[in-house]
Amino acid sequence: MNILSESGVLSSIDDLLENLKSSGVKLDKNVESAFKSVNIEDFVDYSVEGFWQDKPVTFMTTMAGAEKNISAPHMIATLLHHLEIRNGQHFLLIGSKGGYLAAILDQLLGINGIVTIIEPHNEVLEHTIDTLEKYNSKGIIRVLSASSMDYFEDFEKPVDRVLITGAIREIPEFLEVILQDGAFVLGPFGGTIQQRLLKREKNFNQWLDTDLGGVVFGPMDTFSAERNPLDPYVLAENLEDSLTLMSDIIEINETIYQSIEQLIISLRELPRDIPPISEETSEEEILEHPVMDLIMSEMEWLAPIWPIISHITSMDLVSFEDLGDESSSMAGGHKDLVP
Repeated sequence: MNILSESGVLSSIDDLLENLKSSGVKLDKNVESAFKSVNIEDFVDYSVEGFWQDKPVTFMTTMAGAEKNISAPHMIATLLHHLEIRNGQHFLLIGSKGGYLAAILDQLLGINGIVTIIEPHNEVLEHTIDTLEKYNSKGIIRVLSASSMDYFEDFEKPVDRVLITGAIREIPEFLEVILQDGAFVLGPFGGTIQQRLLKREKNFNQWLDTDLGGVVFGPMDTFSAERNPLDPYVLAENLEDSLTLMSDIIEINETIYQSIEQLIISLRELPRDIPPISEETSEEEILEHPVMDLIMSEMEWLAPIWPIISHITSMDLVSFEDLGDESSSMAGGHKDLVP
């Protein structure tokens, strides 16, 4: 594992760790040893070449086509640094990252440590169980579904640390119950576009927050990545996050600001059983879709700022003017509705 590829990219864990340290990433000897003891290739279904270049790698793709990733090494190292890991602790890992992160934690926690994984997505859950069955753990690693948290009283050892590996807006209610004073939660809190990495320590039934900076993680609700971009609730969340981000960067006209807020409310008031748009949906059906109908009715003020919103959300809706133009060259048209 110490040979560079012909292209010169990093191809060994030793070179990767040296590169991280030279870039200012904090790595103690225990974390270095854990990285070296766990083979990333045992946890992914795809090439790990990007991992040696300090990039996220896909560990699996769901049946719905959503790619699930293991974070870049520098982010993993950063999370481990802020977790203040001690031998023998009990960690709750919400979002398995394919089992790789649990194996790293297991190396750091030792023979008396416990890693309890809560994985909300059934396909990812199965993948994680399969990979960890082949891993020779030091301590205890158990993999549970989200519904298993109904039985959290069965934990024989209090949870010391919680690591949330996907974007989340609020601390889950069950954590309010199971965590004791002194325990803390580390995770990306915010919307789907960007989040703040927060360390939230429980102290006398209150949360004391330490803001560790801005980050971008995929959603903890893994099904969010599989929802249609014109789902009114997905679109409302994206608009809400975009509005927050734009407000931090530019000055928004008060009338426009209020119009976006009202559009968000209107989207959330639409029925939940609106039929989704798919590859088979005709252009006429798209134009008559309640979400499109609502957006089109707001185009007088929305059109000038839509390029900014679509850039932030990575959602490229087709030109609304073209939708109403019979001369549009859009064949099947709706493919441009998919981000």
